[in-house]
Amino acid sequence: MIDPRLQTLRVLRSHGTVTATALALHLTPSTVSQQLKQLAHDNGVRLLEPNGRRVRLTPAAETLLAHADLLYAQWEKAKVDLAALGEGRIGSLRICGLSSTVSAFVAPAAKRLREAHPGVRLHLAAVEAVEAFRMLESGDADIAVVTPHDATPPLGDPRFEQEFLVDDVEDLLVPVDHPLAGRAGVALAEAADEEWIAMPACLDQYQLFTSSAAAAGFTPDVAHRADSWTSMSGLVCTGFGVGLYSRLVPVPVDHAVVRVPIHGHPVPTRPLFTAVRRGSAGLPAIANGLDAIREEAARERSYSPVGGRRRPREGEPGSAVQTGRTSPGPAVGSISS
Repeated sequence: MIDPRLQTLRVLRSHGTVTATALALHLTPSTVSQQLKQLAHDNGVRLLEPNGRRVRLTPAAETLLAHADLLYAQWEKAKVDLAALGEGRIGSLRICGLSSTVSAFVAPAAKRLREAHPGVRLHLAAVEAVEAFRMLESGDADIAVVTPHDATPPLGDPRFEQEFLVDDVEDLLVPVDHPLAGRAGVALAEAADEEWIAMPACLDQYQLFTSSAAAAGFTPDVAHRADSWTSMSGLVCTGFGVGLYSRLVPVPVDHAVVRVPIHGHPVPTRPLFTAVRRGSAGLPAIANGLDAIREEAARERSYSPVGGRRRPREGEPGSAVQTGRTSPGPAVGSISS
C-alpha cells in the first residue's frame, strides 16, 4: 500500500494549512502535524517552511509530491483492473458540481443511474469549482462538473483528468417591461449603461461577467449583489437591474422577467468540464456516471433553442410559461421551472 502520509502531504498542497488539511481528511491537526514530521524524518529532508499563517512546500516536498502523484495515479489504475472483475453494480458514487449543473443534468443523470444500478449508493453535492477539486483530491467526490477559472487546477494538472462537456451560454435577463424585453437579440454593449446585478460569491460566474463586459468595451455598474440565480432573478423582476443568466437555470414561474439572447461579440459562455482523479475514469461506477452525465448534457444542449429554454423534466409542463406581456419572438420569455 502507498504510505498514507503522502496523501496527507498532497492534500496540504491544496489547502495550505494544517488545520484545513485535517478538516479535509477528517483527522485532528496534531495527527496531521505528526504524520508530516515523521515523513520528513524518515526521508531525511525538510518538507515545510512557515509562510505567515500558512506553510510553504520545500523543493524536497515538491519532488516527493511529483512521485506521489504518479503513485496515486497508478494506484487508481490498479483499482480499475481489480474492479474490471465486477460490473460496477454495487458500492457508492459521489458526484459534485456547480449548482446550475446539478439541477440541469447531474441530478437527472443520477436518477438514471439509480434506476439502472439500484445497488450503487449515490451522493450529490452542489459546490463551487474550487471546493469540487478539493473534494476530488480528498476522496469526498468521484466526479465533479466544473468550469475552469483562475483558482482551479489547470487542464494538464497530473492529479486530475478533465474533459470538456458542454458550453453554458448565458442570456441577458431583464424585467418584462424593460425596453430590451421585446428584442429577439441584443449585443452586450447595448446594456452598458444599465445597473447590473452580479454574483461575486460565484467566482466563475463573476469572472465571466466582468470579462464579458470588458470584451464588450465597458465596466459594468454593479448596483446589487445576489448569492444565487433565484435571488438574481428576483432582483431583476422587481426592477433593480439586469443580469447575465445561465440557460441551464430555470426562471421561477412567478418572476416577470425576460431572457434576451446575446449576439455578436462576446456571447458570455461558461465551458463546463467533467473532472475525476487521474486514472479513475475506467472504474465501472465512475465510467457509468460519466456516461450518464454526458448523455444528459447532450440532451440539454440539443434541446436549448437560441432563447435558452430549458428542457422540461419528467412531470413538468412541456411548454414555456411567460409572465408579463407576450414578447414578439419565440426566443424571449420567462421559463417555467
